[in-house]
Amino acid sequence: MEFNSIDTITLIYCAMLFPVLAMAGNMAFSGAKNVRDTFTLLCAILTFFSVVMILYNVGNNVTEPVSLFNVFPGIDIAFNVEPLGLLFAIIASGLWILTHIYGVGYMRSNNEQHHARFFACFCIAISSVIGIAFASNMFTLFLFYEILTVSTYPLVAHKGTSESIRGARVYLSILIGTSIVLQLTAIIWTYVLTGTLDFTQGGILEGKISDWVVPILLALYAFGIGKAALMPFHKWLPAAMVAPTPVSALLHAVAVVKAGVFTMLKIGIYIFGIDFLSDTGASEWLMWLAAYSIIAASVIAMYQDNLKKRLAYSTISQLSYITLGMALANSMGALGGGMHIAMHAMGKITLFMCAGSIYVKYHKTEISEMSGLGRAMPITFLAFFIGALSIIGLPPLGGSWPKFLLIMGAINTEHYIIIAVLMLSSLLNVAYLMPIVGRAFFSSNLNSSVGKYNEAPILCWLPPAITAIGCIVLFFYAGILQDFLTPIIQK
Repeated sequence: MEFNSIDTITLIYCAMLFPVLAMAGNMAFSGAKNVRDTFTLLCAILTFFSVVMILYNVGNNVTEPVSLFNVFPGIDIAFNVEPLGLLFAIIASGLWILTHIYGVGYMRSNNEQHHARFFACFCIAISSVIGIAFASNMFTLFLFYEILTVSTYPLVAHKGTSESIRGARVYLSILIGTSIVLQLTAIIWTYVLTGTLDFTQGGILEGKISDWVVPILLALYAFGIGKAALMPFHKWLPAAMVAPTPVSALLHAVAVVKAGVFTMLKIGIYIFGIDFLSDTGASEWLMWLAAYSIIAASVIAMYQDNLKKRLAYSTISQLSYITLGMALANSMGALGGGMHIAMHAMGKITLFMCAGSIYVKYHKTEISEMSGLGRAMPITFLAFFIGALSIIGLPPLGGSWPKFLLIMGAINTEHYIIIAVLMLSSLLNVAYLMPIVGRAFFSSNLNSSVGKYNEAPILCWLPPAITAIGCIVLFFYAGILQDFLTPIIQK
C-alpha cells in the first residue's frame, strides 16, 4: 500500500499532541471533574485513532525519517514509522483508553486527591511514549525517554506520604542515574564512532568498532536502559508500587517498563544489528544475565505477600524475556521479544487492574488477606486467572506464543540451558500466581467480611475484564502479529 509521508508525519504529531491537549484540559477544567475526565477520554480516543490511521497508511512498511529540526550535524529531532514502534504505539494508545476509564473509577471510588494533577502528568507520559515509539534515531528516543521519567515521578509520589516520596526518589534516582551516566555515554560513544544515531536496518556499528569493544558498549546501553529493570538496576520497579494502581497498571505494566525493553530491542536491531551481535558473540553475557534475572525475580516474587510487589517482581522477570530475545541474536529471538511486548502488556495490565479493584472494594493489599474474595468478586478474579495464565504462557492465551518463539530461538543457537530456564520460569509463574486464585476461590478459611457477591464499581472491573478477553484474542491473531513484525528481522 502506498502512503503519503506528509499525512503520516502529521498523524504522528497529532498522536503526540492530543495527550498534551488533554493535559491542558485537565488543568483548565480542574474544578469540573465530569468535563475534565470526558475531555481526557476524547483525547485518548483521538490519539488511538491517529495511530490506527498511521497503521492504515503505512501497514508494516518503514517510512523515511522526517526531521523536525537539526540539533548537531548528523543529529536531528526526527520521526518515522517502523513495525516495532507502531506496535508499541498501538498498545500504549489503545490501553490508555481503558486505563483512563479505570483510573476515573479508581480515583473517585478510593477518594484520591488532586485528580487534575494526576491525569495531567499521566497525559504527558503518554505523549512521551508516542515520541519514543516513533523516534527515528537514538537522540530523539533518549529525549522522550527522559521526559517519560520526569513526568511519571509526580505520579509515583502522588499520595504524598513518606513511603510514596521515598519510593519516588528511588524511582527517579535509578532511572535518571542510569540514563545519564551510562546510556548517554553509550549514545555519545556511538555518535563518535559512526557520525550518526539513526536507527538503520542491520545496525550502524559493523566495521566501525573493534569486536572486543562491542560487549562494553552493549553493557553501557543495557544497564543504561534502567527502565528495562535488568538486575541489578531493578529496585525502582517494586519501589514504584507505592503509586496508585492506575499508575502501576499502565505506566509500570505498559508504558515505562515497555519503553525500556522497546529501547533494548531498538538498539539491538537497529544500532548493533542482530547479525553483528551474532557474529561477534557480544550479547552472550547479556543472554545469561537476562536468564538469571528471569529466575531470580520469579523466586523473589514467590515470597512477596503484598500483591502489587509480587506482580512487580513478576514484571522484572517477564521484561527479561524481551532482553533475552534480543541477546539471542537471531530472528526467532527478536520476533519473540517483539511479540512479548504486546502479550505481556495485555496480561500484566489485567493483573494490576484486578489488584486495584480488590483494593477499592475491600482495601486488601496482602495476598494472605484475600481468602474467599473470589466468591464475592468473581469477575475480577476470573479476569485475574486469565491474565495469570497468559503470563504463565499456557494456550489458548497470547503469552504462550512469544515463549514458543524464544524457545525456538534458543534451539537455533543451541543454548539448551536457556530452554530449561524458560520452562522453569513457567513453573515458577504457576507457583506465585495460581495460589492467589486458589486462595480466592477455594480457601476453606473464608474471610468473614466477604459477602456473597460484592464487586468493585463497574469502571473498576470492566476494563480488566476487557483486557482479559484481549489475552485470549491475541492467541488466535498471533500469526498476524508475527507477520506484522517480520520486517524488523529482514536484512
